[in-house]
Amino acid sequence: MTQDVIALTPQMPDTRTLLAGLHAGGPDLRVGEAGGGSVVQLCTAGGQALVSVEAPRYVQVPGEVARLLGPGVDAESPVWWTEARAAGAVEGAGRLAGSFAGRLNAVHGGTVWPREAGHTDVVAGLADAVVEATPMGVDLLTDEAAVVVQGRPVVAATTWLTDVVRNAARTGRELQIVTPPGTRLTFPARTLLDGLPSRWVVHDPECGYYDGLSGTVLRWDRGRFTPAPGDGPRLASAFRPRPGAEGERQLLLSIRTVHPADEHLLLGGALEQAWRTLTGAPPAGWSTAEPVNVPWSPRQLTDLARTRARRSLPTWTVAVGAPDRPAIATTRTVRTGAGVEEHITLAVGHGADAAADTLAELAEALSVRHGLATMIGQLRTARADLTVPAHHEPPPVPLTFTLGPDAVAELGKDRLGRDHTAFAPARLGPAARPALHHTLGDGTDPAAARQRLRQINEHMSAGTR
Repeated sequence: MTQDVIALTPQMPDTRTLLAGLHAGGPDLRVGEAGGGSVVQLCTAGGQALVSVEAPRYVQVPGEVARLLGPGVDAESPVWWTEARAAGAVEGAGRLAGSFAGRLNAVHGGTVWPREAGHTDVVAGLADAVVEATPMGVDLLTDEAAVVVQGRPVVAATTWLTDVVRNAARTGRELQIVTPPGTRLTFPARTLLDGLPSRWVVHDPECGYYDGLSGTVLRWDRGRFTPAPGDGPRLASAFRPRPGAEGERQLLLSIRTVHPADEHLLLGGALEQAWRTLTGAPPAGWSTAEPVNVPWSPRQLTDLARTRARRSLPTWTVAVGAPDRPAIATTRTVRTGAGVEEHITLAVGHGADAAADTLAELAEALSVRHGLATMIGQLRTARADLTVPAHHEPPPVPLTFTLGPDAVAELGKDRLGRDHTAFAPARLGPAARPALHHTLGDGTDPAAARQRLRQINEHMSAGTR
């Protein structure tokens, strides 16, 4: 298993300290680069990476260290986060990563995570280690899958993992993340896996391998983990529901907005409006990966998206809220024929039930001021800290569905609002250009809410034919 070691320092690691860290393996190791220069590698004499070190990140957003590493870590933002990832196939590589991090800690103060990994000893004898080449920075690469092994308690959408996701998709491979049973995924890591071939593989010592999201028993077959053979999917006993989250809720929003692609465009307004309406404050920070390290800035977000759009690239970002009110979102911004689209997935933890009462207010604000196309609100019984465990959680229950003014105009507001009286949507915004807001239920009757949403979708589909 690979080992991740993180140096958390109050000062930016300077060049001299980084060089001292890179000499943790003695003078015989080579230093290389990867990721376009954003990753420095300690390599064997033959050039195979033993430890990969990401560029230090200045984490200015409160609560990020505790969110990703646990409340017991003696470090708080602002802090410099320097992450080293050791190759799991080489004995001693983990100690090499620990020595690199420990040397940064010795010079600049702070701490090392995990605490027991940090030291300053020279780790000799690795220059001639035999390391099997694994392109793309993964632990195992086959024709079918890119397999990464993670031992940390929370798997986040780090810069390294987002690069692995892109490379796996580019080469047509399925991404498979292997973890112990106690590991959880962050909400961005979970959403990052949506929409592409991927699997979260949990290795449980008692029941073997199973899918952490579906519970399906897995086996290794022809270069990847696949469902074990049988008359149908078999569920692992370790996937059964666990006590503890019965009173916890998550409010989930899927929001799509469309804006004119002009020089006056400022992105992030819809996300900030949703955050303020549901939590009483704007997002605390944003970034293109976790940990989220930059204070919230719609202008900076817009500048990044505009730069990437010039190269015909979408922009994927993460935003987080204050530690005392868990909320987290991912946004995919892309230029289309309709303009500039934002696809927002937002989750709110503590206070989710109260926040759900404000969805009509939010829908009206988004439709009037922020180019709302569609919004779906859902409520689920799940961890209020918004992480995803490797056991069963009930699926979300639809609460509301909103159709923005342009979509209503295209489909015909009179037909959508009157032809099917059972839908009885509320009309939001100006009478000439209303949005239609459907209340599907209060979260207590999942079957009725899903049936109602299906009827609305069928009604809308019939209007387009």
